[in-house]
Amino acid sequence: MTEPRVSPALRDAIARDLEPVQPFPAPWRRVLRFAPIGLFLVAASPLYWGWRENLQALPGWISWGLSGLQALVGLMIVGAALREAVPGRTLSSRALVAVFAGGLSIVVGTTLATAIALPVEVPPGDRLRWIWECFDMAAAIGVPALAIVGWLVWRMCPSRPAVAGALCGLGAGVLTDAGVRLFCRVDQSEHILLAHGGEIVALVVLGAAVSVAIDRFRR
Repeated sequence: MTEPRVSPALRDAIARDLEPVQPFPAPWRRVLRFAPIGLFLVAASPLYWGWRENLQALPGWISWGLSGLQALVGLMIVGAALREAVPGRTLSSRALVAVFAGGLSIVVGTTLATAIALPVEVPPGDRLRWIWECFDMAAAIGVPALAIVGWLVWRMCPSRPAVAGALCGLGAGVLTDAGVRLFCRVDQSEHILLAHGGEIVALVVLGAAVSVAIDRFRR
């Protein structure tokens, strides 16, 4: 089968249109650039909503230490999203499982450690109200965080928009929750599962849905 001929005029037009492009920096370099913004997102919740009343009663390694560790994991997830966004460098299924499992595990682990160190009882009549209020307050920081991470990812045209968007939501959620736990004084499993965990799951779903919508619009 013969190859189609390309006219000299078309070759010249293509040659004139070619311009050198700068390759994307490595994902870890882009994460370092994002790190100051990520740390600001962690601090945004307690700075805006106020520090938890019983913060001083927690050991430093549980309050600041675990929030710092969770922020580091959140930045690593953002790095995974930035790598996923580069065509040809998508994550394997095993890597994706590890990223999602790690993100959820750090949230559960910090919650259990805090609940054991300083259990807080919630009046039965206030449980639903506190869950909704905490979800709402966390989302007020989490949605802008998702927008920032999503913008960084979508500059690279991901080939799997749903996966990239879900990773954006997970990274934004874990970073946000690292600060949320410094203003929310409730550590009951029901509250954490529905309020904090619900906010992270909502960001994951929102990130995937918005990414698919943007991809369809772009196409």
